[in-house]
Amino acid sequence: MRVVKRMRRFVAPLLGLIVCLLAGSAWAAVQPETSMWDFPRDVSVEGWRIDQLIEVTSVFVALLFVTMCVWMGWAAIFHNESHEADYDHGSAKHHIVVALTLSAIIFFVVDGNLFVNSIIDLNEAFWNFDKAESDPEAVRIEINARQWAWQGRYAGNDTLFNNADDVTVLNHIRIPVDTPIIMQLGAVDVIHSLYLPNLRVKSDVVPGTITRVWFTAKETGDFDIACAQHCGTHHYKMKGTLSILSKEEYKRWLSESSK
Repeated sequence: MRVVKRMRRFVAPLLGLIVCLLAGSAWAAVQPETSMWDFPRDVSVEGWRIDQLIEVTSVFVALLFVTMCVWMGWAAIFHNESHEADYDHGSAKHHIVVALTLSAIIFFVVDGNLFVNSIIDLNEAFWNFDKAESDPEAVRIEINARQWAWQGRYAGNDTLFNNADDVTVLNHIRIPVDTPIIMQLGAVDVIHSLYLPNLRVKSDVVPGTITRVWFTAKETGDFDIACAQHCGTHHYKMKGTLSILSKEEYKRWLSESSK
């Protein structure tokens, strides 16, 4: 009978874990070429930085989760109804030192890793616009978000914006491979969020504010453009296609579209 009572303590958590696993297996993959247990295929030169940060953080979180499960299991098994209760306010110096030490270790290891590596990645890559702009082949695109579409504008053959040969597109952005892409982001109505999962790019697009992102694609193909910020009743329709072309294909397309 005592064994049955002990087993009951684990039934609810076990059922909860099973439900979570089943729910997690039902999500929709962003790209069909990826498994449901993996990230969307990374086609960005600097995308590995994002993946590495997520993976390392996931390891730390998994270790904390396992530690807490073992700790709770040990307490449930050995501190059951037959164990004499020992009431304590937990305000003793020993308890305070242990709590502060554990909190400091968790904070500096997990959050410290996130903070330090995020700053390094931002300075070396994602916010290093000097690196992108120093490349003479860099492509500049103006992205204008509106309910519920992505509008893109390219400088035409004269390489200048706001001229008659500008190229405008709707929900289909084309870029060349192995070339820095600098996107200027703006919105005309509400807050949107440009999300390119295969390029590891996500940035809010706020009315009245101009922001920028840059990246370099390393593979050709068609990939998703999504809005990661709820922007109204038709938010679910605000999607597009990012076509990564060879440099020759891109130049041919831009030249023909600019006529």
